[in-house]
Amino acid sequence: MRGILCLPGGPRLRPHPAMTPAPPLRRSAQEQSLLDAELRELFERRITFNAELGLRVLSMDPRDFRMQLDMRPQLVGHYLYGRLHGGVISATLDATGGNAVMLAIAEKHAAEAAEQVMHRFARLGTIDLRVDYLRQGIGQHFVASAEVLRLGGRVASVQMRLTNEAGTLIATGAAAYIVS
Repeated sequence: MRGILCLPGGPRLRPHPAMTPAPPLRRSAQEQSLLDAELRELFERRITFNAELGLRVLSMDPRDFRMQLDMRPQLVGHYLYGRLHGGVISATLDATGGNAVMLAIAEKHAAEAAEQVMHRFARLGTIDLRVDYLRQGIGQHFVASAEVLRLGGRVASVQMRLTNEAGTLIATGAAAYIVS
């Protein structure tokens, strides 16, 4: 029989080739490099608070976004113990979560040029943030990572983690970001 596919469990209609979705287009490698450079510049320098904290991008992978923060005297919250300030921990997790959302938006609109994608971030902002401080912020440097759990049309949900150079989990966070 033409157009019928016989599988275990009975015959099924075979989809018409015109109904099969085309694979999504992706920006060129050159355009992706341009976007990566623009995002890195945004994350590390143009968001000046990130620059004040000293945040640097370690991984631009949308599924494994990571930033690093080196301990400095300006970031100490307890002068006797040299612990990282809780506000720095919170701000680092928030910045990492927001930056991961930007990467997820860029990935969602993979066919768009870098300039088009950069315009999509105008309304991005934190609408809810929860931080759980698990251990003292002691270390020479810290790595913050973020995973976008859901990127909707209006809101993104993200989970974040902060570890020190030994891999000790210092804090976790969960946040919601407005994306439209």
